[in-house]
Amino acid sequence: MAGTAKRGLFSGDGIAAPLRHALFRRIWLASLLSNLGLMINGVGAAWAMTQMTSSADKVALVQTALMLPIMLVAMPAGAIADMYDRRLVALAALGIGLAGATTLAALAHFGLVTPNTLLLFCFVIGTGMALFGPSWQASVSEQVPAETLPAAVALNGISYNIARSFGPAVGGIVVAAAGAVAAFAANAVLYLPLLIVLLLWRRESEPPRLPPERLNRAIVSGVRYITNSPAIRIVLTRTLVTGIAGSSVLALMPLVARDLLHSGAETYGLLLGAFGIGAVIGALNVGIARQRLSSEAAVRLCAMIMGVAMAVVAISRSPLLTAAALVIAGAVWMLAIALFNIGVQLSAPRWVAGRSLAAFQASISGGIAIGSWGWGHVADLSGVAPSMLLSGLAMLASPVLAFLLPMPPVGTRTEDAELLADPEVKLALTSRSGPVVIEIEYRIDADEARAFHNVMQEVQLSRQRNGAYGWSIARDIADPELWTERYHCPTWLDYLRQRSRSTQDDRALHRRAIAFHRGVDPIRVRRMLERPFGSVRWKEESPDRTTATEVLPVAGVSGGST
Repeated sequence: MAGTAKRGLFSGDGIAAPLRHALFRRIWLASLLSNLGLMINGVGAAWAMTQMTSSADKVALVQTALMLPIMLVAMPAGAIADMYDRRLVALAALGIGLAGATTLAALAHFGLVTPNTLLLFCFVIGTGMALFGPSWQASVSEQVPAETLPAAVALNGISYNIARSFGPAVGGIVVAAAGAVAAFAANAVLYLPLLIVLLLWRRESEPPRLPPERLNRAIVSGVRYITNSPAIRIVLTRTLVTGIAGSSVLALMPLVARDLLHSGAETYGLLLGAFGIGAVIGALNVGIARQRLSSEAAVRLCAMIMGVAMAVVAISRSPLLTAAALVIAGAVWMLAIALFNIGVQLSAPRWVAGRSLAAFQASISGGIAIGSWGWGHVADLSGVAPSMLLSGLAMLASPVLAFLLPMPPVGTRTEDAELLADPEVKLALTSRSGPVVIEIEYRIDADEARAFHNVMQEVQLSRQRNGAYGWSIARDIADPELWTERYHCPTWLDYLRQRSRSTQDDRALHRRAIAFHRGVDPIRVRRMLERPFGSVRWKEESPDRTTATEVLPVAGVSGGST
């Protein structure tokens, strides 16, 4: 029976299955130590702030300073992760965090830390982690096979929360025994294993077929993809709301220990440890939750349970009862966040995976940063217990969003489609030639016009999230069966990128649209180079060669992508 349990644990869908892969195992163990250092640092920073000031607002701002950079830097960090070698990006990010941690430890050793200095270096450390996060998470799919990706995502959450379970307790002991400077120094030292493992990783990457986008264009491409992806947009909105509503647990924990339980750093560390133990329990049960509940049902149940647990924390004056409530709160918090994370990872194709995960990080960290600031102000005005109660009520009310933004079902990872051959072109073009206009003509029976139009609304989102602009669908008033889809790309290189970004789901959608085509003539695709006045250098060429025309068959994979 024990053998059966072990086989289930390490089977393809078991939570420990990714640990069979040596690269993932090494990175996971090193990240566990790095997370442990961050937890110890967080305890030292929060407790140092409580010693320097009695303001609840300042104490809560420690959490904001650590999380706000993720909201601010996440999208550029995600674009960089998609554009460059993710291993090198992760190493650079860890270098920033190590520099911030080392400097903070040195300043604390010489007694030069002030509340504002502490917040500044927490911000620097948070910036390093903000840059590290998208590269690390997006590279998980390179470390394990696709079937174990959900388990790998959950294990990364477990890594963080194992550290949360023991790190705060260790941090409380370190701070009590040697002061905050020892906590800051421990954080700096625990960066080193992850740096070494990443330095030794010989990452294999295929050379890109097309040159990378400029950073600003890559950020815009990521935002456009997310904006035109309803599933990801809903998950990010729900993540943001959950972060805002539940952030009081993380932000006000030092004040719960000091003001409600009348205890010191050791109790604060133990309370955070209880929350972390619960988070590990939640992460271990992600697979069970996905099997037995829909995404919406699981998220709704987590929100309701956490709201009740937060209310218990607010009214409890017993460390044991508070710790028990925090175990429950940690379990459902981690379960909800893991479900959000998995939803984003499985919905985003590889070309935009870093940016999508960066947007997820920005949502949860931004929610925590905004919520921490807000609940800190409420605590200053009305006290810690009322602030926790209001936060619990907000969490209880958050499932109301399901009426407007129901969680999308999460299946398997979105797979990239095979690359299409570049279209034949008879006009001299460069990568900067443009704008490029694409027109696709369909002939549709009048009885199927409405159904075709509905499918084309989905096609619009598909084109736009992959880089198309100015999409439209028009019906010929003299020939009602003739429909023309039209969109453009800024340059020829942008158009080639747009063609290369299609997923298998995109291709299937395009084939659905093509299936409506009727008549003896095949679908016709025209690719045209616009000639805005003064925008191009004219060469000796005839006007009839400014249009690239391709006739596509009604059946076939290539017919669905232009």
